[in-house]
Amino acid sequence: MSVLLSSVFGPYGVDDAYGRKENVMELFHNQVTREQGIFSFRFHHQSFGLYMIAENIAAPAVVLDFPAEEAFVRELGRGYDFVGISFIVPNFLKAKRMAELVRLHAPASKIVLGGHGTQIPGVEHLIEHDHICRGEGVKWFRRLLGEEPDRPLRHPVMSAGFDQRLFGFRVGDNAGSLFPGVGCPNACRFCATSHFFGKRYTPFFDTGQELFDACVENERRLGSRDFFVMDENFLKRPQRARELLDLIEKNGKDYGFGIFTSAETIASLGVELMARLGVYFVWVGVEAQRDMFEKNRGIDLGKVIRDLRDHGIIVLASGILFLEHHDRESIWDDIRYLVGMEPDFVQFMQLGPMPGTALYRDYDERGLLRKDVPYEEWHGQHRLWFRHPDFTPEESEQLLRDAFRYDFDTLGPSLLRICNTLLRGYETLGRYRDPLMAKRRERLRRQATSYRPALAVLRHYAHNDHVRDLVRDLEARYGRVLGPTTTGQRLLGLVARGYAAREAARVASGRTMYQPKTIRTQYRYA
Repeated sequence: MSVLLSSVFGPYGVDDAYGRKENVMELFHNQVTREQGIFSFRFHHQSFGLYMIAENIAAPAVVLDFPAEEAFVRELGRGYDFVGISFIVPNFLKAKRMAELVRLHAPASKIVLGGHGTQIPGVEHLIEHDHICRGEGVKWFRRLLGEEPDRPLRHPVMSAGFDQRLFGFRVGDNAGSLFPGVGCPNACRFCATSHFFGKRYTPFFDTGQELFDACVENERRLGSRDFFVMDENFLKRPQRARELLDLIEKNGKDYGFGIFTSAETIASLGVELMARLGVYFVWVGVEAQRDMFEKNRGIDLGKVIRDLRDHGIIVLASGILFLEHHDRESIWDDIRYLVGMEPDFVQFMQLGPMPGTALYRDYDERGLLRKDVPYEEWHGQHRLWFRHPDFTPEESEQLLRDAFRYDFDTLGPSLLRICNTLLRGYETLGRYRDPLMAKRRERLRRQATSYRPALAVLRHYAHNDHVRDLVRDLEARYGRVLGPTTTGQRLLGLVARGYAAREAARVASGRTMYQPKTIRTQYRYA
């Protein structure tokens, strides 16, 4: 039997019959650096789950990522026994259209629906299908195909992102991906991921050895030494992390990891261990100032973030706006609280009752959901799709934009903050005398040096005097710590300014979207 696994078709981030311009297909530009203009970090991520499934079934398979509608139809013409369509709630109409295309152009194929969109109430009656896969997909597909569901997993070798750009300039796509497991037992009431995977953690790889082997294979085949870890709370299994650290140290590797984790996990493991492991980026859920979530109780989040940055670890702090207790005063208290901790990145998301979550069930029972808002607008970066006692949908759109602008105006571009973090880490790690920390420090020096030409762009395009002063202060610190700017770095700064000028003109003209390229990957075909 043969299997086609596809993401939804493009174009993305445009107003058309199937989507909205606010639902941008770029993680950071959509919900982190969206108001930072030419300084926004631009890149795309592949549909990781599809590759994990395709790697771990025995049947011949093709993953079709980011297809145009016409490309999807052409692919159907190759003839597949099963066509899997993965989608999230805002892409409901795209999934519906794709199912119709399968019935029209490949009527013998069985349709499998998967992804968070399958949590939509009554989806069984709304989209043509033969099967629905909810939760972890590898074992599910193995059962569908009559294969042994519990045989060991193979880790796919793939990049974490592609088409990475800064100032419109293409930078390397050399980070690999790690998939230790799915789900999270913290089960925050708003979290679609935790609820989708049954409010528990399902490990794909139980040991540090398995993850180390995956890193080695990625390095051998792709040259990757940095890895983006797709796991809701990677350090929640500390023994696995310590095993991985031991193997890195024993084998003299210089691997780095970008991870998601929670404050209580950081507090239990310690920032020093994370620095030794090679964690270079942390996404942590701050959510709100009020002590609402068990994962944050009794923890000084401001100190945690300072300690992380002092060890050269870039921090993305995420917060939720339009919580039940938010009024016009308290919502700004939370915005100022989050920005006041001075993370490298700030994500603001609107509270979003997504299907399948406890929050959705609660709001549905209380009649708070706005059923007149189409699913295309259920993405948390435009307007609320529930009735809030203090904010209209139009006000929520403007306030969200104001929150991002406040962060940008107060702390400057995230790029500037990252340069600061790298330099802080380089200074802090100089206090350690063991070989592994020396490697980590040298990595930070290389990274800080590679970013140094960007300081000229940051200074030239600073959008207010406060940010311009921050840049000048950092340039002076660079000089004291790393020595004078070299001729080569000054020339690279001029080149970077040229790219920035072109990107500024592009953004000013309203052309802000980068569409991802179509990626077709075959498995087990001759």
